[in-house]
Order: sequence, then structure tokens, then C-alpha cells
Amino acid sequence: MTSHAVYMDIALNNARAMKGQTDPNPLVGSVIVNHNRIVGVGTHLKAGEPHAEIHALRMAGEQARGGTIYVTLEPCSHHGRTGPCAEAIVKAGIKTAVIATLDPNPIVSGNGVAILEDAGIKVIVGIRQAEAGKMNEVFNTFITKRRPFITLKSGITLDGKVASHTLSSKWVTSEEARADVHQLRHEHMAILTGINTVLKDNPALTARIPNGRNPLRIVMDSTLKIPLDYQLIQDKQAGTWIFTTENYDKQKRKELESLGIIVIPTEGTNTVDPRKVITYLGQHGISSLLIEAGGAINASFIEHSLIDKMILYMAPKLIGGKHAPSFLEGTGINEMHDAIELSETEIQPIGKDFKWTGYPIYSDKRDCE
Repeated sequence: MTSHAVYMDIALNNARAMKGQTDPNPLVGSVIVNHNRIVGVGTHLKAGEPHAEIHALRMAGEQARGGTIYVTLEPCSHHGRTGPCAEAIVKAGIKTAVIATLDPNPIVSGNGVAILEDAGIKVIVGIRQAEAGKMNEVFNTFITKRRPFITLKSGITLDGKVASHTLSSKWVTSEEARADVHQLRHEHMAILTGINTVLKDNPALTARIPNGRNPLRIVMDSTLKIPLDYQLIQDKQAGTWIFTTENYDKQKRKELESLGIIVIPTEGTNTVDPRKVITYLGQHGISSLLIEAGGAINASFIEHSLIDKMILYMAPKLIGGKHAPSFLEGTGINEMHDAIELSETEIQPIGKDFKWTGYPIYSDKRDCE
């Protein structure tokens, strides 16, 4: 392993530790080295606050001059809520910049590198590029497609069930798996479910971990059936947005809005189109969405090729029964060759269960309208 890779790994690890804090901004880490010594370390902590490079430069001070800066994402070149990091690097007298990956936005990609090179700084791009890209899969999707990166999560048995035929579902998975789900909630800006899940479980959809961030709660409810005394309406632990159809209960909307709930009507009278939901969320700055819903909602997102990542917590249990609900329903495929495969699959033991992670491959990829 080269020294460049060693220092970049430090920057990547520091950046990953901030997951759930920086959105809609990317995760970024930076390390400054001079005479084979680390003299500055920085990570981006929160949107609107200094970027990783600025923290590292402040720590290094005059020791940055003549040194090498490692950064997991191309330094910014624009004037936003913070100044251009590329210009700060030039001003600090950095001699070499090692960058894992360029900015994914094609409009600005390469501009930061150009500023550095124009100032005579040697630039090396591509060290740990794959790892840096994977780390910022949420940001990359949001900045290029203007919609949230969508993760579907479900707890299932070996035969794909989420409950028995009597709808008994507590608990399919282990305590350790459920604790991991709360971490997932903390890491996402929003969480989505359907009205049937709400009516069955009366969930809070919060991240019950120390210092956890509660995601914005999103409910797809075509006629506004949600009871006014349910947790999503009354607990005030996080905001709740309800997407409905043109066939919604007008009086119920007034009652919900009087309690601080945001009601968003969409076109159609029967069901809420998931593409409309995703477009709206993207327009309102939601960069990551976790879906915890039933088989019908899950299928609607899959059928529209909207799921970017799947996380399945699989318990070594069998339920059986053709009427027991599964995590993926809908019409399904016609032919086996149309089955959606998962790429980059990983399996991790967690408690008595296994956590499967993968990325769906769609033969006819369609983005939301």
C-alpha cells in the first residue's frame, strides 16, 4: 500500500464517521502531511459549516506550506455558504493535492482541480476513487439526478415473510438487527411508509439511539385514513408529511394541518404515484430516503425502478402460508429472465440474523418524472 493510499484511508475513515450529519452535503475528509508527518486533519461536520479542507488547514497552520493535502472529494471552486476550498489550499502554500474523486456534478467537475493546477500545485486524482464514490452514493445520486438516494429496508424470514397469516410480526428479527435499523434511520433524511403499515403498527419511525437524528416521516395515504391520535401525528419527535390523492378527505386535511402535519395532494384518485413523491422530495432538498413499508408499497417503488439499494435483515425462521404477507408483492415479473438481480451483494451476520445488502440492476432503468 502506497503512502498516498494510507493517508487517503485516514481521510475516508474520518469522513465516514460523519454519516447522517452532513446531508444534503457530501461526506468529506482531509489530511495534510508535511515531512512525513500528519500536521492537519479535518472532516466536514454539517451543511453550512467549514469544509474538511478548511478544518485541516486551520489545524496545520504554517505547517501546511510545502505540504501535501489529501481530500476525498475534489475541493470546491464556488462561493456558497463557505468560500472556495481550492482557493484556500492555494493560499496556504500547499505543494501537492491528492484527490480521491472529482465532483460528480458535470457542471463543476474539474473546476477545483483547474484552480489548483493553474496555481502550480501538483494534482493527483484517483487514489481510493471507488471507495470515495461508494461512500458518497447518496450525494452523487442527489446532485446528478436531483432526487433522493432510496434504500429499501425490510426484516424477513428465510421464506421472505414479514408476518404470519394472522399479521403477527413482533418480532421477525433479533434485537441486534432492530438496533441496526435505528442507526439506518439516523443516517437518512427521511423515512417512508404506507398507510396500511401505519394502521397496523402505529409506528413512531424515530431513531432511538443516543444523540440520534429523527428522520422526516413520509406517509403515502390515498384518502387520509391516518387517525389523529397516532404517534406520527401527535409525538412531535419529527416532521410528518402525508402524500395523498385528489380523493382525500377535505375535513381531515384541515384537522391534520392544524396539528402541524404537511399534506401534499398528488394527481390521481386511487393510489399515490411514488414518482410524484420522489420528485417532490428532491425538489425540497431531501437527499436520502429509507423505505420501511409493506409489500405493496415496496413493489410500487421496485416496479418503477426507483430503489437504489436494498437492505434485508433475514432471520433464520420459516413462517409459511400462502396468505402470510411478504416484503415484495404487486404483480411481479412474467419470466425468470426478467428477475431483478442484486449487484455488489454483501452478507453480514448480526445477532442471530444476516444483513443482506445489494444494489438492484434494472434492465430498463427509468428515473422519476
